[in-house]
Amino acid sequence: MNPLIAELRGKLIVSCQALDDEPLYSPQGGIMPLMARAAIQGGAAAIRANTPRDIREIKEALDVPVIGLNKQAHPGFAPYITATLPEVDAIVAAGADIVAMDCTARPRPDGLTIGDAIAAIKQNHPGLPVMADISTFDEGLQAEAAGADIVATTLNHDPDIFDLVRQLCAACQTPIFAEGGIHDPHSAARMIELGAWSVVVGGAITRPLEITSRFVAAISRDHPVASRHPSRGGE
Repeated sequence: MNPLIAELRGKLIVSCQALDDEPLYSPQGGIMPLMARAAIQGGAAAIRANTPRDIREIKEALDVPVIGLNKQAHPGFAPYITATLPEVDAIVAAGADIVAMDCTARPRPDGLTIGDAIAAIKQNHPGLPVMADISTFDEGLQAEAAGADIVATTLNHDPDIFDLVRQLCAACQTPIFAEGGIHDPHSAARMIELGAWSVVVGGAITRPLEITSRFVAAISRDHPVASRHPSRGGE
């Protein structure tokens, strides 16, 4: 097993990302390294980051393992997480220690199968671990068979992600990284109990807009303001 993957067992990885339609996105950069620094000071063992720029900035600011990806839209194709080999090359050049890529069953824009793509990455970048972002149990099995070093539930759409992680951990020899829909510390700890090698958390830590929205929705649903504070004549 790759030594870096071994070191991440039982650890928290924090995803530090902001897309260009989010408040924390900055065309000039500089924000994600601050997020990463806060996560590492809080005890995270590694960072997951998007785009060569953010990966490079984080690696320059911190001596910390980075799982790199490159989200790019490809018209006519659904995969957008490091969906082509040139995108892999770009994040490796930026300093990514592990490359994350879409390993769902959906057609890739470069026409390669998942097996061919992983084989090409391993040939072009010897020793580089590949994290397979999958959405279903079958995709997890296929990613393992294709040679992925990590299987991650990043793209899951299972209403019970705990059951998906449990099944994958029971069926796979490849380390399973639990990711997606993990909103609180209890859920993260439960993933480790179910057998997950590591836990990746993003929105619940580094996206204040999403965090705030969940609090607001919970308050509005469970304690409607109108029922607690009747109208007082225009106050």
